[in-house]
Amino acid sequence: MARIARDLHELGFKLFATKGTAASITAAGVPVTRVNKVAEGRPHIVDMIKNQEIQLIVNVVEDKRAVKDSSSIRTAALAQNVAYYTTLAGAEAACMGMKDRREISIHDLQGLHRRLAD
Repeated sequence: MARIARDLHELGFKLFATKGTAASITAAGVPVTRVNKVAEGRPHIVDMIKNQEIQLIVNVVEDKRAVKDSSSIRTAALAQNVAYYTTLAGAEAACMGMKDRREISIHDLQGLHRRLAD
């Protein structure tokens, strides 16, 4: 998670995380703001999603208690049209795509076809 957090920070994202994840990210030297889990009371991450303070979510659950929180987070993310990743591999792929977007060039199909015909 620390590598993904570093990538997101370098891309300009402000990071928010629950207690344990925030500690891990902080230990890696990446700035992060701690936010409550839903079960810990308000204000919590779902409030932030509803207030349009969150643009991307990485939510990997490890235990049954976290599954309940993740359900309300997914529901809020869908309602607010927020990108949501449930695996570290998916989040890492998204980071790679965002980092490499500057190197992408667009070519029209007709132009490519003309070059092949030459």
